[in-house]
Amino acid sequence: MEEFLDELPGKVAQKVVWVLKLIEDMDVVPSTYFKKLEGTEIWECRVGFASNAYRILCFFGSGNTVVLTHGFGKKTEKIPTTEIDRADSCRREYLARRKQ
Repeated sequence: MEEFLDELPGKVAQKVVWVLKLIEDMDVVPSTYFKKLEGTEIWECRVGFASNAYRILCFFGSGNTVVLTHGFGKKTEKIPTTEIDRADSCRREYLARRKQ
């Protein structure tokens, strides 16, 4: 996640941080910024800047903790299955570690 933020242009990174703060502070977050991916336990944090779309995939840990897995620039209408699989793999690893 850190690498993703470091690679973004300054103003885009600022907007990503703003959206993440919005998600943290609001009780009900509009689907414009935060939406569950159908058929999965993965959520997407949605950030638009100019004509570019960026997504950060995440899941809920214990309580209301949101665990960020990774981010990417979105070029297509659908989120690539490989990105969802990557986030789900992170989720399974996280849950396995929590059980120990």
